[in-house]
Amino acid sequence: MKTVFYIALGIHIISILGILGLLLSQVQKAPRKLNPAVIHAGLTAFVAGIVMTSIWKQVNPDEAINHTKIGVKAIVLTVILFLAYTNVKKDVLKNWVYAAMLGLTVLNVIIAVSL
Repeated sequence: MKTVFYIALGIHIISILGILGLLLSQVQKAPRKLNPAVIHAGLTAFVAGIVMTSIWKQVNPDEAINHTKIGVKAIVLTVILFLAYTNVKKDVLKNWVYAAMLGLTVLNVIIAVSL
């Protein structure tokens, strides 16, 4: 089970960094357009997070899981996915949507390494 947990952790980290990289690749673009891969990376991160949460007790029997941290990260990722779904077909990505998605992704990383 530890192997599955660490594989899911690696996939989760790569997916969140994928969202961040895809958003940062649009910094210098004049009309920003959302890459559909943001949705795929977000869903992959979400599924990997569910896998890690579900096998936490088997991998770490002595440690309690921080449900608050997991819940906040899930809400933040859900908002990112909502913004991505509603703006993926649009020709121009609004600045506030881009800033919100970028900020929420950074917030997700900060929550992951703290608490």
